[in-house]
Amino acid sequence: MLKWLIVLVATVFVIGLLQPRLLQLGRLPGDLRFRLRGREYSFPFASVIVFSLVAAFIGWLL
Repeated sequence: MLKWLIVLVATVFVIGLLQPRLLQLGRLPGDLRFRLRGREYSFPFASVIVFSLVAAFIGWLL
């Protein structure tokens, strides 16, 4: 169980690093971005749903 948790955290970390440069997610309708006091906040709701569907499909194939 702990091994899967470590793999999940590492995967989310790597995807978080690659996301702005390679995947270009976060620009789908339903993703919220706003600037407050000079800081930019992003809530990628639609991107998370799309990523979850893709991950579920890959898991189903395996």
